[in-house]
Amino acid sequence: SGDAKVMRIPILLWLALLLVNCIAGSLPADQRPRLIVLTDIGGDPDDTQSLVRLMVYANEFEIEGLIASASGTPGELKEKVTKPELIREVVKAYGEVQNNLARHASGYPPAEQLLARIKSGNPNRGLEAIGKEHDTDGSQWIIRVVDSADERPVNIAVWGGQTDLAQALWRVREDRGDDGATTFISQLRVHDIADQDGIQHWIYENFPDLFYVLNKAASGKDKRESVFRGMYLGGDESLTSREWIDRHVRNGHGPLGALYPPKTYTSPNPHGALKEGDTPSWLYFLPNGLSDPAEPSWGGWGGRFQAAERGLYRDSQDTAGKATDARATVWRWRPAFQNDFAARMDWCVKPPGEANHNPVVVINGDRSRDVITLTAAAGTSVALSAAGTSDPDVHVIAYKWWTYAEAGSYHGDVVIADSTRRTSTLAISADSTGKSIHVILEATDDGQPPLTSFRRLVLNVE
Repeated sequence: SGDAKVMRIPILLWLALLLVNCIAGSLPADQRPRLIVLTDIGGDPDDTQSLVRLMVYANEFEIEGLIASASGTPGELKEKVTKPELIREVVKAYGEVQNNLARHASGYPPAEQLLARIKSGNPNRGLEAIGKEHDTDGSQWIIRVVDSADERPVNIAVWGGQTDLAQALWRVREDRGDDGATTFISQLRVHDIADQDGIQHWIYENFPDLFYVLNKAASGKDKRESVFRGMYLGGDESLTSREWIDRHVRNGHGPLGALYPPKTYTSPNPHGALKEGDTPSWLYFLPNGLSDPAEPSWGGWGGRFQAAERGLYRDSQDTAGKATDARATVWRWRPAFQNDFAARMDWCVKPPGEANHNPVVVINGDRSRDVITLTAAAGTSVALSAAGTSDPDVHVIAYKWWTYAEAGSYHGDVVIADSTRRTSTLAISADSTGKSIHVILEATDDGQPPLTSFRRLVLNVE
């Protein structure tokens, strides 16, 4: 009919705009964080779980190295071996869905590029594997990446052992002296899960200025209290169940999702399914508008940490609900990051019109993902505006403004008027002079799954 023809053009235009808007949401290549992963893949299958998740976020990073370190935890396996072939298997499966992922967002690298960046490290580990004649393809690759002409920091996520990183540091100091080593480490940020090779003390003693997040429970505490275990312990653990991963990852999501291991050891989590204990190391560097990797005490999907010694950061803790726990610094974000993962797994197989995409958040006129810093006087008010925020799928967006008390230095009551409206006002208390207040904006759409985008505003009070 004539009416049908009239309607067809706006629908086609809407679909075209939808595709453009989805692609436009990615960061430019020169703004993506550089990332090297050291993984002990081949032991606990949770490394493969973490790698599958990383692949659907490959467009958010410049992944410059996937290094197979000594497989398993010390003593877990009967042989000393690295297993880069397991990394290649996941990357090849990513290659089968890369074209469809690229329909949803720009920046997904070709699998061939990632395959060329897979390296093998040392099958041996610890101090006895550092020094002369212990260089590996992995340690040499770390040096090559850091030496490249790129001013962005090199972020190193240590999922297993740090021996190849330590060897790279040793080699640089041996060849370039203390000044050369100082220049080299100034370009690094390290997030280490659990000091698996037991050599973090050696790294700190020899390179105390290295930016180093040690994600590990303090001495004397139960090891299960480490920040990274908030990936699967505490909070809503139903989001880590076999039912959840089968529905959102393993079944009907293509060859990449099919590689996601369905079972691992998660006690005292009863599900024995999703663990991903290493995932917080790279979530820490993910540019999602919520965190700043240069500020460990601010917190985000990868956890929150506090300065311990020069250059070294250790586990901190948050209060979420009635619990005050280091793991809460991760689990408090689990509903958001699990929905985000589920949506990206949909991107592996669905066309853009059948999948959900994150709202694009504008805060006080700023459309970037950067943390915004403002200065205001005590006793005044600050306008908070999300005007201009949009959803590429034209979903309804719900807003939530709140203060992240643990991240700031002011711990009194903060009043945000109309905290669930697009535009709000924060009243600055008279006793907050010299303090900082961290305001978080959550913009959540009503798609399936519902997706939340974040922005942070840091208010310094004068």
